[in-house]
Amino acid sequence: MSLKQAETLVKSKHRVVAHGEVFTPGWLIQDMVDLVGDECARIESRVLEPACGAGNFLSAVLLRKLASVELRHGRSKFEKRHYALLALMSVYGIELLPDNADECRGNLTQVYTTFLEVDPDSEWAQAARAVLRANVLRGDAVNMTVPGNGPLIFPEWGYLGMGKYQRRDFRYSTLTRRASFTSTQAGGADHRDLFTPVQTYPRMTVRDIAKEAAE
Repeated sequence: MSLKQAETLVKSKHRVVAHGEVFTPGWLIQDMVDLVGDECARIESRVLEPACGAGNFLSAVLLRKLASVELRHGRSKFEKRHYALLALMSVYGIELLPDNADECRGNLTQVYTTFLEVDPDSEWAQAARAVLRANVLRGDAVNMTVPGNGPLIFPEWGYLGMGKYQRRDFRYSTLTRRASFTSTQAGGADHRDLFTPVQTYPRMTVRDIAKEAAE
């Protein structure tokens, strides 16, 4: 492999020292995605990368999801577009460095718009940007906080059919506790807290979601 062909795994020595930033090579990302291939192929299966960088891992996951969209819904333009947005809604990232977070959102948007063959200024692209603004956050995954020490809050998206989506927001700390919850655990106030969103939104169409990108 020549130097031109080699992947750039660091942006600068300073970032490596200051933040431990080293990017994962493409071949390793594919191996990682293969290990969870069945989950990645599920359109609605949620995947979170707690140090997402430029989004290379999430882009690989999204490509697998979109392949499933094409296989299951490719014959209907309406269903293909709506399930492709659901696939995008199902990938999440946390990134400490703001330029990486922006690049991640941009890369995921490009994967999505290329798949749908839509204009970057289209309503579908605007909706994608609004989704990713909520799904890919700048923050500290260890302390579960955003800059300013507020809590990380992620949306839980659902597709209700007929072009309608549901959004409920949860604290990241609650989601991590919910992931370890089992039906054998006792109920009570703590149980209710795990499944209580901090905010629930009215049902939304793609146009409603796209409007948020302009706000």
